[in-house]
Amino acid sequence: MRFKWRKRALPVAALALLATGCVSTPGPPSEPTAAPSTSGARSVAGVCAKPAAGPAKAPAGAVTVDPAKTGDLAAKTKNSPANTTFWLKPGTHRLEADRYAQVIPKKGDRYLGAPGAVLDGRRTNQYAFGGTARDVTIRHLTVQNFVAPHDEGVVNHDSADGWVIEHATIQRNTGAGLMAGARQQVRASCLRANGQYGMNAYKAGGPLTDLVVEGNEITGNNTGDWERRREGCGCTGGVKFWAVDGADIRGNWVHDNRGAGLWADTNNNDFRIENNVLEDNDGAALMYETSYNAVIRKNTIRRNNWVEGRRYAERGDSFPFATVYLSESGGEPRVRARTDKIEIYGNVLEDNWSGITLWENADRFCNSPANTSSGDCTLLMRDTDRCVRPAIAKAPLYGDCRWKTQRVDIHDNRFTLDKSVVKCTAKCDRMAVLSNYGTYPEWSPYKGERVAEAITRKQHNRWHDNVYVGPWQFVAHDPSRVLDFGQWQGTPYQQDTGSTLDPRAGG
Repeated sequence: MRFKWRKRALPVAALALLATGCVSTPGPPSEPTAAPSTSGARSVAGVCAKPAAGPAKAPAGAVTVDPAKTGDLAAKTKNSPANTTFWLKPGTHRLEADRYAQVIPKKGDRYLGAPGAVLDGRRTNQYAFGGTARDVTIRHLTVQNFVAPHDEGVVNHDSADGWVIEHATIQRNTGAGLMAGARQQVRASCLRANGQYGMNAYKAGGPLTDLVVEGNEITGNNTGDWERRREGCGCTGGVKFWAVDGADIRGNWVHDNRGAGLWADTNNNDFRIENNVLEDNDGAALMYETSYNAVIRKNTIRRNNWVEGRRYAERGDSFPFATVYLSESGGEPRVRARTDKIEIYGNVLEDNWSGITLWENADRFCNSPANTSSGDCTLLMRDTDRCVRPAIAKAPLYGDCRWKTQRVDIHDNRFTLDKSVVKCTAKCDRMAVLSNYGTYPEWSPYKGERVAEAITRKQHNRWHDNVYVGPWQFVAHDPSRVLDFGQWQGTPYQQDTGSTLDPRAGG
């Protein structure tokens, strides 16, 4: 039996000065060919086409930065005290022609761009803003053409805490356009056509808490197509979240990214993902992997996963790759959060490549060679070395040494599918809860069908009160068990109580 897991990229921002090798060369920024479709959609943050204008005159007390003087921004930042406001005049601002000639803010510094103010890295500078100063603000500024290495970022390169990024355009950079620190707020900004991620929410040494991503347009990222350059790297998408504890992701328009739109990977917790429009991403709209406790509600999700889903189907892969993909993720009351489950409700999913897949790899657990989050363990068992025979075969380690897809409540969503729109004949119409047959390593206590039985029947994963329009099928236990709606609702699975299916509508 074939099964698929995603490999984890190593976000080694702390090794910035050691990074070598290739960097991507982004193409032109992605422009939406049309306004987002509106049937059932929430309002979207179309900020790339119409960014809010910054102040036309320098605010009182601000230090004026002259684009005619190369390096003026970095020099004036260095020579000014903390809590200074800098106003960048209209025009293209440049740093010195050294790849490490970044701006190093001081605590509380504020950077305001006038209409037309651009900070351009000229494909020479690696980073725009770095350092560890807290509570820095960047508003109304375009940052472009920087060449950060793979897994590193251009703005807030060192993941300092408390930064506010508002009404900014961060585009055409390699690596990630933006990194994140604790208490960071990213609002009403355009994260567009960056080589790897629009934002990489990762903080070396952590913790990364209380992140807000609100009202942004996140589009056309991963121009470097890193999954093909490093197959299975798990290192692409609109936004990637690593070990974030507490995040509100709301009101964003996430579209036309190469790869996943939003991807939370490894020990994230306490997410609220709501009122977003996620559409036309090549991969899944949302991936929530080896993570905990989330509310995913009132999102409009359409036309996602056409490229990646079709690619795997054409290869003959039977795995139900879906537009919302939960992998080894679930609710855990022992991990403190605003919820003790993963609740997915009130969403509209229209003409995606498949719907929601709940997956748990039987061979992926702490200390297993099959754990692609190398070196990480669950939030319940920080000491990986304890997850060994014979202790792992019994409670509490039997449960605490693995990430579980459990306590997932999927209700009051609308799933519509027209195969003539998706242009598919098979494998694009599935909802799934499944695992693989455990085989590895030799000392694993999870061999055989133990995990498949648990995720399907024992871990409180439940669909109910949903509406299905179109020719939906359902997969339970393992990829070979493809069910019709009656079998899905019947014994032994007893899913989708109170739900309805109209197979004729929607194609």
